[in-house]
Amino acid sequence: MGRLRQKGKAGAAKAYVTRSAAVKKLQCSLADFRRLCILKGIFPREPHSRKKANKGSSAPTSFYYAKDIAFLAHEPVLKKLREHKAFAKKLSRALGRGEWGDAKNLEENKPVYKLDHIVKERYPTFTDALRDIDDALCMIFLFSTLPSNSRIPPSLIENCSRLAAEWQLYIMRSKALRKVFLSIKGVYYQAEVMDQTVTWLIPYQFTQNIPTDVDVRVMLTFLELYQTLLGFVLFKLYTDSGLVYPPPLDMKKYDGGAGVGAFNLQDMSKAAESGPATVKAVNVDGRNVTTKDVRQTIKEIASNVEPVPADVEMGQPEPEGDAQDEEFAAALPTLKTLESLPSSISTNLFSSCTFFLSRETSRPIFEFLVRSFGGRIGWEDSSGSGSPYSSSEDSITHVIIDRPLVEAKEESPEERKRRLSRKYVQPQWVVDCINAGKLLLEDNYAQGKSLPPHLSPFGEYYEGAYDPNTANEPMDEDASEDEETAEKDDEVEKAIAAVATAAIGEESSLRAAELAAEAAGVDPTTFEKQVKKVSKQKKKEDAVDPEEDMNKMMMSNRQKKLYEKVKHSQQKRVAERSNLEEKKRSIQKQKKQAAKT
Repeated sequence: MGRLRQKGKAGAAKAYVTRSAAVKKLQCSLADFRRLCILKGIFPREPHSRKKANKGSSAPTSFYYAKDIAFLAHEPVLKKLREHKAFAKKLSRALGRGEWGDAKNLEENKPVYKLDHIVKERYPTFTDALRDIDDALCMIFLFSTLPSNSRIPPSLIENCSRLAAEWQLYIMRSKALRKVFLSIKGVYYQAEVMDQTVTWLIPYQFTQNIPTDVDVRVMLTFLELYQTLLGFVLFKLYTDSGLVYPPPLDMKKYDGGAGVGAFNLQDMSKAAESGPATVKAVNVDGRNVTTKDVRQTIKEIASNVEPVPADVEMGQPEPEGDAQDEEFAAALPTLKTLESLPSSISTNLFSSCTFFLSRETSRPIFEFLVRSFGGRIGWEDSSGSGSPYSSSEDSITHVIIDRPLVEAKEESPEERKRRLSRKYVQPQWVVDCINAGKLLLEDNYAQGKSLPPHLSPFGEYYEGAYDPNTANEPMDEDASEDEETAEKDDEVEKAIAAVATAAIGEESSLRAAELAAEAAGVDPTTFEKQVKKVSKQKKKEDAVDPEEDMNKMMMSNRQKKLYEKVKHSQQKRVAERSNLEEKKRSIQKQKKQAAKT
């Protein structure tokens, strides 16, 4: 006889745990439980039957896997949170009693937890970390632009700015940038790092205000994990490229607003020849973390990996197998071989160009774009220090300017010669050149001209989709007149077709439509042909294809629904394309009329 199953001891009631029961089991506060779930990647689950999972109760609540909660019970971070709770009680007691010495000792021995083991658990390989780095980059670039307040300390913003600058330095050095899009939210970037596509968003340089309805504590918990993750990723990328990490920072340039130019990339070989590297300390969460600490932590994580036990004795392999293994190992891709592969986009797109930024353009955005594709760039002194070119340099080929065209004042022959030797383009030209993979004509992006549409390079264009980039060939006057007469004929035919369609089926209305067409000057034979054409089209539309009908009869209900969805989406795409083409024709017609007037 089998064992009897008790109610609430098996099935969904055992597999799921409510949030209140999980907090009670872990003996922590709700805020600490939320932090643990974010750090460990545990999220609520939806059972098939909420009533069975809640042991007969239908009250609204959140459910978690019981195995996930048991996994959290052995987490070292939970132990540190409990120690921090006890530390807070002792510190408040010492301050209340006026025991300043004890309070100082407690503050110096404050419990601090590390997230290195969590990064190792959640991302077993470096490729896994690169695949999940998109959100980390978006969060870090966002916090690097936020103002400091009581909830966001200045040290946190400084650390985010440093990580963001180090990421941009690596992208510029490796020339991994592929796509750019200027949107309302900010600037979207896409790069290929170690054969992985990474997309992130950087907000524009405006004064950011933190909304009151946003829970900053949740965002700070995510940021805490993302900072650790990005630190490991950057260390791996820099060391594999033979660069010193973290890159040395010139504080004089940094204070002068040099931005990314304040960091100096150094090769490991040159740094070793120059002498022992100075240990740089970075303030993270109120404590100083040096490069020595980072290396020591990585060694500890590597030493904690248990070796695989060799329980089975293996025979001596044949020499042919060794040769095959060596060939296979030699064929494996490395970082150097991946970097040497030919790219579909020219990474030296702007190598022959020297840009100069006008003061109204965003320097961090276009410095990053131009340098990522091998170009040289300078800027005004008001945009920051460290510009390698001044506005009077003769080597400047393009000036990025975003102001309306005004009448030029009296200029000297030297200034006029310099102005004629340069191309004055709007900022969109740089982005469109990157997305197109080639240098576009500057005339369409000249100062004061209306720009062509800026399309997203991330869209998936299917076959037969509407393409707004189709160039309209310039027409002569005779061709424009023919087009106008053809448009008039089309309008007359459309009017006749509409009248004939409304009149089909009723003899009285058909006779009235024929008289109206005759009064409008339409030939009766033309009207009769149009009526016959419309009637044939209507019969075709009303008739059902017997083969298609038979095929639908053989389908199941699920297949029929899927087939109807596919047909509906196709009709929707066709209607959308025709609507956009009609809009484009009307806009072109308005432009022609405005040009004539």
